[in-house]
Amino acid sequence: MVYAFAHLTISNPDALAQYRDVAGEALAKHGGKVESASGEFTVLDGTPTEPNVAALLSFPDKDAALAWTNDPELVDVHALRRSAGGSDILLLG
Repeated sequence: MVYAFAHLTISNPDALAQYRDVAGEALAKHGGKVESASGEFTVLDGTPTEPNVAALLSFPDKDAALAWTNDPELVDVHALRRSAGGSDILLLG
């Protein structure tokens, strides 16, 4: 199991709402899922720029995460997420 941390700074809430409608199915296609997502945070250390939304994603392995990112059938889904605002996703491991 590998995890990814998504850091989203939302400037287009309508696009985010549309993305949420399709994100779960897109993740599931490659064995991924949202483990946790929230708009509420507590900084434990440092002074990070706080996102509007943060999510912890899981995938069976690194190859599955990369397949989700690079799936040509999901280009529109990823574009929709990016159109909602800033979108940084870090794969851990």
